[in-house]
Amino acid sequence: MVDLDYIERLSTVGSSIESMEAPTHILFVDDEPLLQNLFERLFTRNGMNVTCCSSALKAIEQLKEQEFDLVVTDFMMPDMDGVELLAHVREHYPTTRVIMITAHANVQHAVRTMQNGAIDYIPKPFSTAELLDRVQKVLANRDREPITVVPDAATPRKKPSKRTGRQYNYVGDHPTVVKLKELIGRVATNAAPVFVQGESGTGKEILSRLIHQESDRSGGPFVAVNCANLPRELVESHLFGHRKGAFTGAVDDMTGAFEMANGGTLLLDEITEIELPIQAKLLRVLQEQEIQKIGSTDVVKVDVRVIATSNRIISEAIAEGVFREDLYHRLAVFPVTVPPLRARISDVEKLANHFAAKYRELYGLPPKKLAAELLAQFQTYSWPGNVRQLENLVQRGVLLSADREVVEKSDVFDSFFSDAEFGEGGDGGVAVAAAPRVETIDDMERVMILQALDETNNNQQLAAKRLGISARTIRNKLRKYREEGHIQ
Repeated sequence: MVDLDYIERLSTVGSSIESMEAPTHILFVDDEPLLQNLFERLFTRNGMNVTCCSSALKAIEQLKEQEFDLVVTDFMMPDMDGVELLAHVREHYPTTRVIMITAHANVQHAVRTMQNGAIDYIPKPFSTAELLDRVQKVLANRDREPITVVPDAATPRKKPSKRTGRQYNYVGDHPTVVKLKELIGRVATNAAPVFVQGESGTGKEILSRLIHQESDRSGGPFVAVNCANLPRELVESHLFGHRKGAFTGAVDDMTGAFEMANGGTLLLDEITEIELPIQAKLLRVLQEQEIQKIGSTDVVKVDVRVIATSNRIISEAIAEGVFREDLYHRLAVFPVTVPPLRARISDVEKLANHFAAKYRELYGLPPKKLAAELLAQFQTYSWPGNVRQLENLVQRGVLLSADREVVEKSDVFDSFFSDAEFGEGGDGGVAVAAAPRVETIDDMERVMILQALDETNNNQQLAAKRLGISARTIRNKLRKYREEGHIQ
């Protein structure tokens, strides 16, 4: 969430950095366009060259093209997080300094980040004067000596992997998951499109990343596009790119997702949310393996494997006329269905332990186990939010248990939290959600929108039709709710 006071201070600051002997070039990586714009103006005004990127993947491409004195990167980003980008910089550009900024500050995490080679770690919100001072100090001391990465003394040193970035695994031993893993091995060996169906939170993106990871394209880019979150008027531009001046607001050339994913894999998440005219153009791209940017007559050949996902029942989407049947058949060379968590309850304990290990390592906490009472509660729930919901609850428990070795039921289901009734195991152990508290008109509006989305299986267009508003309004409201912390 962006701190508005911080942005206001950032846009009005008049501080300056002392002139340096050599020109400096900073790469700023953050998925907030507003922050990109403000940082670019700030550093340029203070005599620095600045290049801004909205994702780690774009930053990696920029690093290939030119040399940077400093990379300033946010921690939380949609494709790769800041730690993964840091690892890439350390491996391929050992003399480039990296500053990590984050809204999720934690002492143990800061220590781990510095051990992995970051030159500084700055929690949000921070004053502009502080940021400029720390950037100045880093640049004033650049000496082109490789950064030393200090291994965690408690963790055995691993041999470097041929693959960079996070390694993915689909956790579970349930027969349906075992078959799914076997299928991944066969699917990954070719470049045919894959269509993954499943409820929200079942791990469709993890499965998609695993297919890429196991394929001969693993050395190439993996680009993920959430089609449901793209502004309607910019979908074509995000997918295929545009030329400068192609439309109002096109102030620079833009590389689209297909071109960015060339030689690798493109994930079109929630593809059923793309409007029909764009679906027609997407079908042609898949057939011809070529794209045409908006405002250009040139045709560009691309070599991209497409994986599409949807949480909708595809037959219904086709029958309702919101998704092209020919596009589905083009994409569904390998149609894959991911089971909901309630259909593989035997995997809950293994998943919960996996997430506990993940988050205690991320936050630098001691080894932990989950209390038997907590695991028993987990195994009697219907999990409407699937694996994502389980992960969020375990993360909460790991954080609140702090330095204790056991995550207790009370760490997850404290009475302070609105979902505490789940911990009481009402209705035979299956939680009955408490009615949301409504105090204002905004509260009522939020409840109605979230209820409509729940009843339509998160189909934004159908929910908008029921409420008599536009799908764009729902997208904007959801963005606002995430920023305010009402939803994740």
